Amino acid sequence: LRRIMRRAMRHAHLLGAKDPVMHRLVPVLVRQMGQAYPELARAQMLIEETLRLEETRFKQTLDRGLSLLDAELEALEDGVALPGATAFKLYDTYGFPLDLTQDALRERARDVDVDGFAMAMAEQKAKARAAWAGSGETSDDRVWFDLADELESEFLGYETETAQAIVAALVVEGARVEGLQAGQQGWAVLNQTPFYAEAGGQVGDHGAISAVDTGAHAAVTDTRKFAGGRLSAHLVAAAAPLAVGDAVIAEVDRARRSAIRANHSATHLLHEALRRALGPHVAQRGSLNAPDRLRFDFVHTKAVEPAELTAVEHAVNAMVRQDSPVETRVMTPAEAEAEGARALFGEKYGDEVRVVSMGRAEDGVGPRGDVYSLELCGGTHVARTGEIGTFALVSETASSAGVRRIEAVTGAEALRLLRGRDMTLSAVEGLLKTQGTAVPDRVRALLEERRALQSEVADLKKKVALGGEAEAAARDVAGVPFLAQTLSGVSGKDLRGLIDAHKSRLGSGAILLIADTGGKAAVAAGVTQDLTGRISAVDLVRVAAETLGGKGGGGRPDMAQAGGADPSRATDAIAAAERLLAG
Repeated sequence: LRRIMRRAMRHAHLLGAKDPVMHRLVPVLVRQMGQAYPELARAQMLIEETLRLEETRFKQTLDRGLSLLDAELEALEDGVALPGATAFKLYDTYGFPLDLTQDALRERARDVDVDGFAMAMAEQKAKARAAWAGSGETSDDRVWFDLADELESEFLGYETETAQAIVAALVVEGARVEGLQAGQQGWAVLNQTPFYAEAGGQVGDHGAISAVDTGAHAAVTDTRKFAGGRLSAHLVAAAAPLAVGDAVIAEVDRARRSAIRANHSATHLLHEALRRALGPHVAQRGSLNAPDRLRFDFVHTKAVEPAELTAVEHAVNAMVRQDSPVETRVMTPAEAEAEGARALFGEKYGDEVRVVSMGRAEDGVGPRGDVYSLELCGGTHVARTGEIGTFALVSETASSAGVRRIEAVTGAEALRLLRGRDMTLSAVEGLLKTQGTAVPDRVRALLEERRALQSEVADLKKKVALGGEAEAAARDVAGVPFLAQTLSGVSGKDLRGLIDAHKSRLGSGAILLIADTGGKAAVAAGVTQDLTGRISAVDLVRVAAETLGGKGGGGRPDMAQAGGADPSRATDAIAAAERLLAG
């Protein structure tokens, strides 16, 4: 889809469009096709913003790619095809796709070595596969697909957190084994299991399995799906020998599962609260439901305002206080869609889906009448919303272009967070000798006072630096008045202002200032405009920085700055600058 869009964007670019234009076509599309595809109208704002951002990014790619392509073509004889390796470099390094390279070259009667491009692509994939296999992530794929063809593991965790089971298979380092010795770790497949395998943002369960006959105990420290999600397995550390065929009792860590359930259910309520506060364009783009926190990524093109976040937090807690039942039903995807259940972008659903509903919409305008949240979800959830306890927002940040991220906590973690905030506020109140709503005003006043004092200190430092030995430091070097000075108690950012002051006082000359900034050196050079044709401040600052153990330095002929690692060599740096001036 991106390739199709970018081809259209390129033609708009060729027609002379300087600003993004594709998003301006969306209202026409909605008018023409909205009746047949009502989701266009529902997501119009999201579509427009996505197109605008994509075209803005692509115009940068296009300009950069075309200039690079021109540079590559200049080195080729007329009529010679662009090498495939070059086309792949444009694609892989600069994001310039092959079809756009071909379009651009077709207008110039040039071809691309497509076979060479394919070879470069295949070579990169081979390297990537080798690196991935070398990490151990895929080295045992075969054994899991073989097991998935042979075995099934029924999930019982929706109804129970304890179950009897048979050890159906054991896997250690990518190979099937018949048993685990005491102290050995491996993956166990049970014929039926209460442990939830990591999926849909919910982390895998922990717990224990115990042999019925011997009482041998094995801790379960992870639960995952293998073979493309077809088979669940549990990472176990055996305290005593454990063998294939053993009858075991499998028991989930109840406290951990309870905390995960609370965070997962809170995520559903948060999703709906965000939609109501920010608009129907809000859609989930990823989540994490762990025992200690939840994370929720969603489509939104700007930071959420503090007032909006407060409204969202209040809305979720209102649903928690309702203590309404959480209902789960199994139905076909078509039935779920007819009910108004929200499916998650990018998720694959089978012939049957679980539909989770929770909360009462007091205004009666939920996805199904008075239901507040209605989503397709395969995870585990609380029985009533009140089990979430308390919901508290931790942060709202950018996740990627057009995607925001909210982190939050529930239950005991939320209480710890809120209590910690109270203790911090109490400590601040004690330090400021003020309370409650007066704290922000007091802090603002202190910050303003600090800024004023910093300004006074900076002025005093400048006066000190400009006074005393400044007159004596100015001397003639090859006909150029040269003022060099080593300073202490002055920051690197103050040097520019001092350079300007010295220029004004000298009228004509070159200045070099070196400041010891606590074990590091800051160096700045300045040259008055009448002398920039003879000497550049960039050259002065670079030779001084090299002597000080630094590299480079940049700026303009009249003003440049750099840094160094050894301020003790300031005298040597000044001497190096003098030699440069002397020619």
